[in-house]
Amino acid sequence: MAVYINPSPGVAGAQCSLTLVSSLAAGNLLLPSLQDITLNNSNDVFTWTQLDSGSKKQVATTATNSLDMNIVLDTETFFGNVSATANSAPYFGVFGLSKNKTLCSFSLYLGDDSTGANTKTITGNAYVTGLAPTVSADSPVWISPITLTVSGDYTVT
Repeated sequence: MAVYINPSPGVAGAQCSLTLVSSLAAGNLLLPSLQDITLNNSNDVFTWTQLDSGSKKQVATTATNSLDMNIVLDTETFFGNVSATANSAPYFGVFGLSKNKTLCSFSLYLGDDSTGANTKTITGNAYVTGLAPTVSADSPVWISPITLTVSGDYTVT
C-alpha cells in the first residue's frame, strides 16, 4: 500500500507550512495562505562533442534549486512588524526580506502522510525573489507569486 504525502488543507498542525528566518536575527516568519507550491531541483548539464563519436557527451553538474508558490497577502507578513525583533524575518516581512536581499533559512514542512503520520521537512538557505502582487475584481484579495532562490543544497529530514 502506498503512503502518500497529504498536505491536509485546513487541518491544524498537519498541513504544509513554510517558515523563514533572517540570517541577521532570530525570529520565525510563518507564511500563511500558501498556494500551489513547486519545489525545483534542476541539474545543469555540461555538453561536449568529440571527433570519435557521432553523439554528444554529457555530464551532470551543479543544480539550481528553488521554491515557487503563490501567497495571499496579509499586511504584517508582507510588510513586516516593526514591533518584532529588529532585523528578524517578522520585522522585515516578505517584502523587506526581498528588497534588502537578506539571506534566509527556510523550512518547508510537506504535511502529514495519508496515515496521519508526519512526513518530510525540506530546509536550506535562500533569497526571497519574484514578488509581483496583483489584485482584480474577480480576486478581491492581493495575491503574489514568491520564489525562494536556494543558495546551496536542500536538506531533507
